[in-house]
Formats: sequence, C-alpha cells, structure tokens
Amino acid sequence: MNRDEKKTEKEIEEKKDAKLEEYGQMTLEDNREKRKIHLLSIIGEVEGHENAPGNSKTTKYDHVLPQLAALEDDAQVEGMLVLLNTSGGDVDAGLAIAEMIASLSMPTVSLVLGGSHSIGVPLAVCTDYSFIVPTGTMMVHPVRMTGMVIGAAQTYEYFEMIQDRILSFVSGHSDIAYDQVKKLMLNTEMLTRDLGTVLVGREAVEQGLIDEVGGIKEALKKLHQLIDERNQTGYCSQDTCGQ
Repeated sequence: MNRDEKKTEKEIEEKKDAKLEEYGQMTLEDNREKRKIHLLSIIGEVEGHENAPGNSKTTKYDHVLPQLAALEDDAQVEGMLVLLNTSGGDVDAGLAIAEMIASLSMPTVSLVLGGSHSIGVPLAVCTDYSFIVPTGTMMVHPVRMTGMVIGAAQTYEYFEMIQDRILSFVSGHSDIAYDQVKKLMLNTEMLTRDLGTVLVGREAVEQGLIDEVGGIKEALKKLHQLIDERNQTGYCSQDTCGQ
C-alpha cells in the first residue's frame, strides 16, 4: 500500500469515527457476506425541538431523520440494525423517527439493551423484528408534560389524543393489542408514585411487545436472514437490476 492509499484509508476511518461520535451511526461492511448494514444507536434522551442540557446524552431527531432519508436512497445499504438504550424523550420526535424507520424498504432489526422507556417503546417495535437482552427493560407509562398546563377539558383531550397515537403505533407494529398496551400504561399497582408498567427481558416478549430475547449475535443473524429472504423474493439493487 503506497502513501496515498494509506492517507485515503486513514481519512475514511477518521470520517467513520467522527460520524459515530456525532450521530451514533456507522456502516458495518466487514462481515463475511460483505453486506452493508447501517447501525443506528438511539441512546439517552430523544431530543426534540428544544435542546437538552449540555451534559446529557441525547439522540437528536434532526440528525437522524436526514440520515434515514439518505439510507433509503442508498442502493448499497441492505439493512439496518437499531440499538436502543433510551430513557425516552420528546413524543413527536420519537414518533417521527419510529415512523421513518417503519417506512424504510430495507430489512430492519432492533435490539433493546439497557432499556427502552417511554417513547422508546414505539422506537423498539418499529422495526421488522425486535430483540431484547435478558436484563433489558421497557417502561410503558402515560404521556408526561413539562411546563405550564392549562386545567381545561381540552387539555386532557389533547393528552388522550397523544396517547392514542402512541398506543395505535405500538399495537400496529407488535403482537400486543391496543387495550392491553393501554392497560400496561395505566397500571397503578407497580410504580408507587406513578402510573405504568416496567417489563424486564422475557416479560416484554410474553406481553407481545418484543419478538424475541437475544443479544447482538441473534440480532445480526436475524437481519442477515431477512436480507436473504428479501433477495430470494426477487429484490435487486440498482447495481444488479437489469443485468
């Protein structure tokens, strides 16, 4: 390898490191099948229109959405793996990311690690298949509002509308019924100072929120399987179509 090639390789690695540090995203392509798999990390707080405190770990939706659009337009990327360890965050931002992921044409798999709470629940179930590690947690609870709240009937109707959007999305992208998600959300027996339910590992699978208990090995294996199945049904990239 000559000096120019070494320099180019170093620049590519530096760009990958910068992208991972800034956006929590990178492309996996050194696997045995030489597939390009995009890795998206959703960690900390899902940040919406307002910036979170500077010392907080955040996932910025205004960074993620353009990246997802670029992925959909990239014929080289064959699938996406979503890693989640989030405390929740902005409802609109979280649902926007979840809807974007759900509408991607490529196979997608999610893996819940430490936890996927609050708006992290729709983000965990928006993929084609989902995993949770045995110690991973999911917290389902009602919508919480910050700032001034006007004590009027219309305010509570608005809360109900937001919760309905979340309940409809979760039930529509998992094996749990709308009424059962609502029951978990409004549970008064588990959290002494709050409403909601915490599910650990297999409990999330038993409730129908998550497809399977597993880790990174199982998640990547499933994603490769989904890519194979898609290719066998006649899918072809822009590079191979028409050849």
